[in-house]
Amino acid sequence: MGKLGTMLKHPEDIYALVKLKIAVAQAGKQIPPEPHWAFCYTMLHKVSRSFGLVIQQLRPELRNAVCIFYLVLRGLDTVEDDTSIPSDIKVPILQSFHSHIYDTDWHFSCGTKDYKVLMDKFHHVSTAFLELGKCYQEAIEDITKRMGAGMAKFICKEVETIDDYDEYCHYVAGLVGLGLSKLFYASKLEDMAPDSLSNSMGLFLQKANIIRDYLEDINEIPKSRMFWPRQIWSKYADKLEDFKYEDNSVKAVECLNEMVTNALIHVEDCLKYMSSLRDPFVFRFCAIPQIMAIGTLALCYNNLEVFQGVVKLRRGLTAKVIHQTRTMSDVYGAFFSFSCMLKAKVNKNDPNATQTLNRVEAIQRACRDFGVLDKRSFVDESKPMYNSALIIAVIILLSILFAFLSIK
Repeated sequence: MGKLGTMLKHPEDIYALVKLKIAVAQAGKQIPPEPHWAFCYTMLHKVSRSFGLVIQQLRPELRNAVCIFYLVLRGLDTVEDDTSIPSDIKVPILQSFHSHIYDTDWHFSCGTKDYKVLMDKFHHVSTAFLELGKCYQEAIEDITKRMGAGMAKFICKEVETIDDYDEYCHYVAGLVGLGLSKLFYASKLEDMAPDSLSNSMGLFLQKANIIRDYLEDINEIPKSRMFWPRQIWSKYADKLEDFKYEDNSVKAVECLNEMVTNALIHVEDCLKYMSSLRDPFVFRFCAIPQIMAIGTLALCYNNLEVFQGVVKLRRGLTAKVIHQTRTMSDVYGAFFSFSCMLKAKVNKNDPNATQTLNRVEAIQRACRDFGVLDKRSFVDESKPMYNSALIIAVIILLSILFAFLSIK
């Protein structure tokens, strides 16, 4: 009854969920016929279904470049994430990864599940990469080289200070923001964005992921890899893994709240970046993940479940974000709604309460000052207004409709 129970609690999600189902089915039918491109787009949807969906909506030339950029960096990330690879083997691969994308014979077996398939058949990615325009190739190579060097640096270096944390996030995500800005500019769809804003776009997404993934990362086998900076967590515990244990729950949540507060500093830059975009498809591609990030942070804030299980936005809410995000007004409305949700959870006794409130209020002020707020809320927690039997009947009818459309 899990999924059905969630639908009954949030019937307003149903329409967006059906739209998302149809969009995913349509994207699956748009796989290119060439074997290497078919592999790339199939893998894209396997390693990131929601991100793959927004990439699929970009204009064709840019879509191909972003698809390959994502898969190249996903391959690089798979090498970094595989804790079974000895450092003396991993570091040279990270440092030279940018040269391998030109080699259609190269592959390196690592990772698990779909990520292993990607790495075992990486020659398909290289073949597709070589068909991109020169300006796209140069941007992808440059960012891959810089990212690989940064990842190699942190294989042998702990994240001690907040500056280390920002530097690591720059290498693994800020550079993604810079690379995407280069691709947008190369496509002639956008002006070149300032590096500082592009960097903030990446840092905001990465910090939300690092916060959300605490338990998964600390339990990584054969060896955990954590990126919470010691400068923050050491105020609350002797060891980072102590937060897993119930006896430390109060301090764990206080540390979590400081981590979220740190991430919020990037929001105003992100809003500035998105407000400057002209192409509606590029805009949606950039805006949807950012809204998901502020939603994730609002959900994680003051939430002990981060240290006990999986915390993520419900699928229906994700579907609503994808369906409803069309204009900058939608973005301001979403950021305002999620910041209100976070603000309502601030405990005045939290050691960082004042700083958290200041940053939340700065976000809300920016949303009000920069544009007209869309009044639709992504975080409506009111009780269902519909009869459960009626909702179930609607779900059955929509399922039949979807099955019919899938056959067609």
